[in-house]
Amino acid sequence: MRSQRSLGVVAVLGLISWFCALYTTTAIDIPMEVLGHVNIEQLPTITDQSPNTVIAFPFDESFPVTCEAKGNPEPEFRWTKNGVEFDPFLDPRLMKEENSGTFVIPNNGNLTEYQGIYRCYASNKRGTAISEEIEFYVPNVPKFPKETLDPVVVEEGQAFTLQCDPPKGIPPLQIYWMTINLQHIEQDERVSMGLNGDLYFSHAEKKDSRRDYCCFAAFPRIRTIVQKTAMSVIVKTKKSDMSPGAANAILDRRPSLLTPSGVRSETQLVKGEDLKLECIAEGFPTPQVEWVKIGHQLPVRAKLENHGKLLIVPTVEQEDSGKYMCKAKNPLGETIHYFTVRVEEPPEWVFEPESQLSMIGSEVLIKCSASGTPQPTITWRVNGVPLQNAPAANRKTLDDTIILHNAKESDSAVYQCEASNRHGSLLSNANIMIMNLPPMILTKEGEDYSAVQGNGVMMHCRVFSSPPSTITWSRDDSSESVEGPRLSVHDNGSLEIYSVEKDDMGQYTCLAKNTEGTSAIDAMLYVKDPTSIVVAPEDQQILIGTTAQLSCLAEYDKSFSNDFQLLWEKDDIELTLNYTENSRYFVEDGTLQIINVSHRDQGVYKCVARTPVDRATASALLMVLDVPDAPDNLVLSEHKSRSVKLKWFPGDDHNSSTTEFIIEYEESQWEPGNWKELLRVPGNHNSAVAQLHGHVDYCFRVSGVNAVGRGPPSEPSERYKTSPAAPDKNPGNIKIEGHLPHEMDINWEPLLLIEHNGPGLEYKVSYRRQDIEEDWKEHVVKRHSFVVKNTPTFVPYEIKIQAKNHQGWGPEPKILTGYSGEDFPSAAPDDVAVEVMNSSLVKVSWMRVHKDKLHGHLGGYRINWWRLRSLAESKKSHGEKHTLTFPGDRNHATIPGLTPFSEYSLIVMTFNGRGNGPGSHPVNFKTPEGVPEKNPVFRVTDVQKHTVSLVWDPPSEPNGILTGYLLDYQFINDTEEVGPQRTVDISNPRTTKWILRDLEPLSKYKFSLRSCTTVGCGPVVSEESTTTLETSLASIHGGISTQGWFIGLMSAIALLTLIVLIACFVNRNKGGKYSVKEKEDLHPDVESQGMNDDTFCEFSDNDEKPLKGSQHSLSREIKAGDSGDSLVDYGDEDAQFNEDGSFIGEYAGRKEKRVSAEIKAATQTPA
Repeated sequence: MRSQRSLGVVAVLGLISWFCALYTTTAIDIPMEVLGHVNIEQLPTITDQSPNTVIAFPFDESFPVTCEAKGNPEPEFRWTKNGVEFDPFLDPRLMKEENSGTFVIPNNGNLTEYQGIYRCYASNKRGTAISEEIEFYVPNVPKFPKETLDPVVVEEGQAFTLQCDPPKGIPPLQIYWMTINLQHIEQDERVSMGLNGDLYFSHAEKKDSRRDYCCFAAFPRIRTIVQKTAMSVIVKTKKSDMSPGAANAILDRRPSLLTPSGVRSETQLVKGEDLKLECIAEGFPTPQVEWVKIGHQLPVRAKLENHGKLLIVPTVEQEDSGKYMCKAKNPLGETIHYFTVRVEEPPEWVFEPESQLSMIGSEVLIKCSASGTPQPTITWRVNGVPLQNAPAANRKTLDDTIILHNAKESDSAVYQCEASNRHGSLLSNANIMIMNLPPMILTKEGEDYSAVQGNGVMMHCRVFSSPPSTITWSRDDSSESVEGPRLSVHDNGSLEIYSVEKDDMGQYTCLAKNTEGTSAIDAMLYVKDPTSIVVAPEDQQILIGTTAQLSCLAEYDKSFSNDFQLLWEKDDIELTLNYTENSRYFVEDGTLQIINVSHRDQGVYKCVARTPVDRATASALLMVLDVPDAPDNLVLSEHKSRSVKLKWFPGDDHNSSTTEFIIEYEESQWEPGNWKELLRVPGNHNSAVAQLHGHVDYCFRVSGVNAVGRGPPSEPSERYKTSPAAPDKNPGNIKIEGHLPHEMDINWEPLLLIEHNGPGLEYKVSYRRQDIEEDWKEHVVKRHSFVVKNTPTFVPYEIKIQAKNHQGWGPEPKILTGYSGEDFPSAAPDDVAVEVMNSSLVKVSWMRVHKDKLHGHLGGYRINWWRLRSLAESKKSHGEKHTLTFPGDRNHATIPGLTPFSEYSLIVMTFNGRGNGPGSHPVNFKTPEGVPEKNPVFRVTDVQKHTVSLVWDPPSEPNGILTGYLLDYQFINDTEEVGPQRTVDISNPRTTKWILRDLEPLSKYKFSLRSCTTVGCGPVVSEESTTTLETSLASIHGGISTQGWFIGLMSAIALLTLIVLIACFVNRNKGGKYSVKEKEDLHPDVESQGMNDDTFCEFSDNDEKPLKGSQHSLSREIKAGDSGDSLVDYGDEDAQFNEDGSFIGEYAGRKEKRVSAEIKAATQTPA
């Protein structure tokens, strides 16, 4: 009910209207608190009633007609039927209830006698309320009449109509045209059904002849479908007048309307209904229908149905009124029809009368007005009796308002206002109560209110009285009314304080006063600190499947410690935290944890800090990141012989923009079920043109990629098979090699199966010599290799390879140049010279081998060298062979890592893809002296109070003539303090033991030793030791090592060991002098010179490959594998060099050092 007031014609009417405003409701409800203290009579009020129409559906068991009301005293009920008194209690078939106006009509007899319009009256001694009219409608079962229908006979091309004439029934009505076998009659531009259910034919055709046109009428509300007698149509064939017996002919004719008839018609409908206008025309060719609204555009809601013959404007408004026109036209002409549309409205309240509680002697205004088209008629009643039949001296009617002057308690009544036009009616009951009551405060005494500083608070003082009371508020036993810009007393008595301050705390009193008396209550206001969020959750982007954490901390008034709540909401719905094993939400110390985040967790999360008086909130957006969803609706279009266009709808990118789409294909011939990538397109594209191979049955799918990863693929597309075609390309990665001198191997990478473009793939290999004039030689093969035999050694050829299949040849191939097989180089480098750079590095130079002697592609040069002897010894011993490989065309190189003070020999050779050429003449050279290596043994043997004994071994490689040793020692301790360093120069190189004297007792010393040559001293070896507090007993009386018998025994053992070592050394070197071996190195066996293609740059020090020719110069007692004298007895190790031959790798000569150490140990005399 709307609460609006009339300004009235005089000021007093406005005053009365304001006076009554506190009690404007649908019905005057006396609060229960008031009724507990005083018995107040109330007018009746209808609380429930049946709808305006009650339909007696045959499948329902009973039909209640409802009327309920309240009042004090309890109202009594009576009914009228069709305006005549009707007493349900007089009919035993009706079911009734005590203290209720409702009765129930059972579905067990003739219901038509109850059909009619009912109205309920609820009365007590204060007045009468009435219900709206209730129509009880008993529908008849709709039936088509039984009839015999003559066949409809028409000539071909003639228009005709089949009438349905459906029976009346409860709407909605649905009409169908079908055959006797329940097959729908096909409708199109020529054949269509009108709004009245008739079937219209624009012109007859031979196929329209049939005997079972049936009209079915369906009434869904009563669950009934009825069928009309089948109709028969006979279409007579029309022959052409120009040539009898020729083809059938239909004469063209201009359009005319089958419905509606005439040129104009008028349509009236009620606002909110659907406007339906139709124009069905006949003619040949079949006319087309157009629609316009005269002077305006068609409503945007308008739509056309039934092939343009039906215009529908749903839920019409007043602005849809006007003139509409339909135009039916074909090439011979046109016809038109005008529709005048008027939209009317049922009654609608402008001012609905409202219930009022007024004091005795006041002026009461009751206003009622309504709008509608046509304008509704207003009818007034009082207690259900027409106003003119219940006159009152103090009552006047002024336009749409009833005025009660100087109202008395006896003027209390129920006034009814009914507004009606032809489209409906409205009824409103207004309870007018006239009485005086002293103030009764309904709010509880001593209420406590809590307010937050800075917020507002409302303290209530609900009063019931007549006339209305004046309400004032005071504070802390003061009689002065509270005032101020932050305080306001509302019409309902409540005191509102805006922006509460701490000083507002205290006791407040509400005082209600009217002409009948006064009443007061007290209330207490407490002011609390505000609740605030100090740590707010932040927006997050979280990866799906991980754990999200949202933190929230709040501050609040400590008095609410037991009442404070920190809650979480998602999209304004509170999260339920059950803390079970299946729960994914956990809150601890204000932090919300979401376990295993999924898409449904995305949203706005709100932290709510709540106390009984206020709340603070903070929100954060949680965005869940995931790979893109699979694209939808992948379709193929623009099918061409070698391409197709793919289109798709991208899937949800889950908050991470799609960067690209991957298109994959699967073919059914060679690798069915194996998906391969075809192409990629940017993420802002949703289509792509795929270039395809021939003779392939394709299937496609698409997947999206974003920053998270690659998403699932779409559903596979339909299959698309391309036609066979000649190859698009020739094989690639062609390799031309010569493994043997008189052959040329040609290999290539075959075309992929999908690149065949058709069956029957073969390759045509064409070749010819480049250095002479000759024709191409051609061979067609299916494999991907070919060997050309009987070629000259290392001559250039031109080669090309072309693919073909049953459809034809591939593109013209490119011509490549290659060489036939290589042979070993036949010449060695000349003028080999060695320049000594330092004690461990030499530079080797030579004259390049002429290209005619290479017999292949120059691979580079190899240098083999070996150590003959140490210059400290006179006897030569063929040392370990070393090899360095230098790729490319060069005439010099450097050899690093040589042993100082040694004699070496080297040879240089070239190599190609076939292997090594012969070696050059050997060149001997010597390296100068260097500093010795580190002493292998240096240790402290005897430590006393003032002395320390030291022993050592000579360096394993002196790298020159040893001149002596430098022995350094100095005092150290566990702190940073050190003593001066003292040096002992030991000039005898045979000395291997020394005793240091005059040392401090209980002191820590560091001892260092270096071996020296004339060039300088080598690296330092160090030891540390601490002297003792007292001299040991062994040092006083002499140790066992100083006794004569012990010295003799040790000398005998040493001599015996030396003899055994000399015998082993002689046996090892048995077999002749090294001059024989050196001669063998100059002429290595040709078979041993072969090299693997992979050994391009190598450094070798292997001794397990025997040279065949060298074995004959050795004693028969020595096995071939034991020989250490041949150059090719040694393996190769790789090393890297710069362009100029300088060494950049690590030189390895461990074996040579080991052998030298063994010889040294066998010849040196122990100290």
